[in-house]
Order: sequence, then C-alpha cells, then structure tokens
Amino acid sequence: MNTPTHLPSDEAPASAIADIERFFTHMTPAHLARLGEVYSDQAWFKDPFNEVQGLDAVRDIFQHMYDSLNQPRFIVTTRVMQGRQCFLTWDFVFGVRGQSAEITVRGASHLMLSPGADGRWRIERHRDYWDVAEELYEKLPLLGTLMRWLKRRVNAPAR
Repeated sequence: MNTPTHLPSDEAPASAIADIERFFTHMTPAHLARLGEVYSDQAWFKDPFNEVQGLDAVRDIFQHMYDSLNQPRFIVTTRVMQGRQCFLTWDFVFGVRGQSAEITVRGASHLMLSPGADGRWRIERHRDYWDVAEELYEKLPLLGTLMRWLKRRVNAPAR
C-alpha cells in the first residue's frame, strides 16, 4: 500500500527553520508587514514583559521594539531542531536613546511550528527566555548600579 506524500510531516523542514532564522536576523521595521509569513494568525508569544496571542498583537510587540530602541537586531548563535520545535539562542543588540554604547542581551527562543493550509510552516508558539535582571537592568546606568549592589548583597560568599 502506498502512503500519500502530500500529507504534512510531523517534522518541520530545515528550510522552514532557516527561513525563520533569516527573517529574524534581517528584520527591519519594513518587515513587520510580512510577519504573517513566519507567524500563524493565532500565534502565541511570551517574553519576560509580554504575553499575547494573535498576529496583530505579535506585530505590536515588534513595532514597540522599533519605536523604543535604536537599531535593534538579532544575531542567532545556535539552532537546535527536533520535530516541530526549534530552539534558537541569540544576542539581541540595541541602543538606548541618549546613550552611545550598545547593549547586548543574550537569550533563547523556543518555537513551535505548524504547517498552514498553504503548506508553509509558521510559528504557532514563541517563548523567549532571558534574565531581565542580568541581561538588561544591570546594564542600564542608574538601575544597573542598584542591581549590581543588590546582587553583591544576596550572593553567597565564595569558598
């Protein structure tokens, strides 16, 4: 008996993951109009500050990023794939208005993909993991001083 070859696989193709990675690493504000190429209409997104559902809500998160930061960009450093899941580690590099130095936040994204009716694989669930205190608060001028002091106070002494 022959198995139909047109049924969706249980595994996202490497090319779909590569397309998504390329989208994020080359993303600019102009790319937000094409966000539906990589996210499903009902995509769920969560990071340390947001939890939203729906393509328009995800687009709003990225639009806010571009409105609030100078030249934000992602540099993907590792990609691990298994079935419909992908785990990307990344550096998020950006500037803050009024500061000359760039800030780098290191984190990871867990992506769950599914094929759409058109056969194109898109992100269904996107969860970002990163340490807000270490990766962001400690790097900001005034808040960073306080966060580093608190960290020294609560850290156990080295043996």
